[in-house]
Amino acid sequence: MPITIEIQHRQVGQQGRYWAIIDGTEGEAELTYTRRGEKLVDAHHTYAPPSMRGTGVALALVERLIADARREGFKIMPTCSYVAAQAKRHPEWADVMAE
Repeated sequence: MPITIEIQHRQVGQQGRYWAIIDGTEGEAELTYTRRGEKLVDAHHTYAPPSMRGTGVALALVERLIADARREGFKIMPTCSYVAAQAKRHPEWADVMAE
C-alpha cells in the first residue's frame, strides 16, 4: 500500500517551513528556508526523523518547493546539502535553481 505524505507550508516574515507527517511514523520531516528578496528563496535545511527515512518524504518536500517556485516565480538557492544534491540529480529543475 502506498504511503500518504501530507505536506503543510507556513511563512512568517522572511522565514518559511514545509513540514510533513506520515501516518504510522513519529515526528515531522521539514524543509526550512529564508526569503532573500521577492524572487529568491534560500533552502537551507532539510530533516527527516529516523521513522520516516526511506519513505521519500524529504524528496517530496523538495518537490513541493520546486512546484511553489514555478507557480510563484521565485528561484531557489540550494544551500542545504540535500536540496543541492537533489538539484544535481534533477536537471529538469534548472529553471528554478539560482545560478
